[in-house]
Amino acid sequence: MIRFALAFAVALTATSVTAQDRRMSHCIAIADAAPGIEYLHKASFREDVPDFAARITYVTHASFLIQTPGGLSAVTDFTGFIGNVDFIPDVVTMNHAHSTHWTPNPDPAIPHVLRGWGEEFGAGIEHRLDLGEMYVRNVPTDIRSYGGTETNGNSIFVFEVEGLCIGHLGHLHHEPDEAQYAALGRLDVVMAAVDGGMTIDLPSMLRVLNRLKSSVVIPMHWFADRSLQAFIEGMRGEFDIVDEGAHSVTVSLRDLPSRPTVVVLRPDYLREDME
Repeated sequence: MIRFALAFAVALTATSVTAQDRRMSHCIAIADAAPGIEYLHKASFREDVPDFAARITYVTHASFLIQTPGGLSAVTDFTGFIGNVDFIPDVVTMNHAHSTHWTPNPDPAIPHVLRGWGEEFGAGIEHRLDLGEMYVRNVPTDIRSYGGTETNGNSIFVFEVEGLCIGHLGHLHHEPDEAQYAALGRLDVVMAAVDGGMTIDLPSMLRVLNRLKSSVVIPMHWFADRSLQAFIEGMRGEFDIVDEGAHSVTVSLRDLPSRPTVVVLRPDYLREDME
């Protein structure tokens, strides 16, 4: 299969860099798809991640724990609390559309705290974080703010792990434009807000997901089963639906589903007794 690559100049470990200082991203391609995903119902987040895979655990609201085989970890839309556990992620990402998506006081022990907005209103920010086994980058988006719009006030974060391209759409308030879609590239797995009101409206989100054509869609940011079920019904037909009551899913590039699939995960804070 022919793959297209977007060439970047140099890989850096800094969290914010210029457009010239970029590692090569492999997320500009179409993934080979074959049946098979492992759904984890009561697995401990302490368990090793299989080789060539990533484990995604739904923690709460818009927070997910993403883990690699080598032990790296990232938490999306980090609010400062992921459970009563002694656990420091390597990376946390945050968006400031609402207080449920960030914290002003992240634990100083966290090595990399990536904010989805810039220090100046509307300035935005750019992250290219290369940790070897995990590469984290962002695509800025606009948010509703003070009755108007804050340009580049939020970010979509993309996590590249074991050949997978995992996208967290964050508190998305609008459909991406063509430049933003191009910057996202391929997303094999995408976490999408499906509340239909606080973020983007449901018809617009359905258009976004049909445009992205991700192999796995994980709904998030749903406040009741009604909004979740409305989203599922909107996706049914074009997407398979898997709702097994699982808390985590382990995905690898070689066993992505052959048909686009909505994987419903149930949020649960991290606990030591999850096994």
